[in-house]
Amino acid sequence: MSSTAATDPGPAPAGGVELLGLDESGLQRLFAELGEKPFRSKQLRQWLHQRQVFDPEAMTDLAKSLRGKLQAMAEIRLPQPIFDRESEDGTRKWLLALGSGNAVETVYIPERGRGTLCVSSQVGCALDCGFCSTGKQGFNRNLSAAEIIGQLHYARQALEAEGRSRRVTNVVLMGMGEPLANFNNVVAATNLMVDPYAWGLSRRRVTISTVGLVPALYRLADASHVSLAVSLHAPNDALRDEIVPINQKYPLRELLPACENYIAQTPHHCIYWEYVMLDGVNDRDCHAEELIERLDGIPSKINLIPFNPFPGTRYSASPRPRILAFADKLQKAGFITTIRRTRGQDIDGACGQLVGQVINRRNRGKKSKQSPAV
Repeated sequence: MSSTAATDPGPAPAGGVELLGLDESGLQRLFAELGEKPFRSKQLRQWLHQRQVFDPEAMTDLAKSLRGKLQAMAEIRLPQPIFDRESEDGTRKWLLALGSGNAVETVYIPERGRGTLCVSSQVGCALDCGFCSTGKQGFNRNLSAAEIIGQLHYARQALEAEGRSRRVTNVVLMGMGEPLANFNNVVAATNLMVDPYAWGLSRRRVTISTVGLVPALYRLADASHVSLAVSLHAPNDALRDEIVPINQKYPLRELLPACENYIAQTPHHCIYWEYVMLDGVNDRDCHAEELIERLDGIPSKINLIPFNPFPGTRYSASPRPRILAFADKLQKAGFITTIRRTRGQDIDGACGQLVGQVINRRNRGKKSKQSPAV
């Protein structure tokens, strides 16, 4: 395990245009305002996201006058590492400073034939799901599209510096925050992820995870066709109200039709359901049977997630035999079911756990030594 520290980059310059977060339509609007041709958008996306050239003066196929305009107005800032930790299983977790005391977590998970990057979309989260460490810290702000895509840039640079040929092949928005509560910025960032002139990832390799903001799910079907994962975690409203409080506003009778609409309106053939296994809470045979009935007729893949405990949680992880029995019931009913491997437990693997520890340490230091916050 390694750990490195860096200083906070400080507040962002006022008035600059965050070029990293502008997708094709955003750059075309910018160039229209500058009196430039639309094809400049493609050129700039290639320079920024494929070649990782951030100095406009080095973008040699752009007119000198345009380079001057970009130099004067552009803001290109990558997040800076506060902590960089690698697990014994190869998982690498960064705590990244965004300026103004804010930090988010980004996690790289190496697997055979691919590398998945889990990125954050908000600083904290307002939804307060009972099993989530991030939700216990409250909500600070949304990330800009540039801050979301900046996590990919930072990860690529860090992985290239390793010299181990590890790369990002998949991206999941399953880090800190609820992606659909930051709708416009998340859509712009995912547009860049699948853009052939930017990151060029397949739509099936980019996944937005949501607890189920129903109106936003309908909007997403029109705006973006990336893969969709839904944090279900319970087969009925009474139990889901406890585990995922937003269910009280958008119950299952509204959530499931919104998910079916997403399948119907996009090229995808199923919904990925996330189901965290909580000992004695949602892991009994009766829950499996109810889940089978609830999802009947909906094209589904179910990911069972062993709970990763964090300090102060009231939940504990389901025993392995119970998870296996739960999976067996779902598989016999015809559902493709995966038990997700627990990764990074030795480096504070639960999302939000590392940033919470750092904030707590800094706050304790502030009381005794008046040291600055993250």
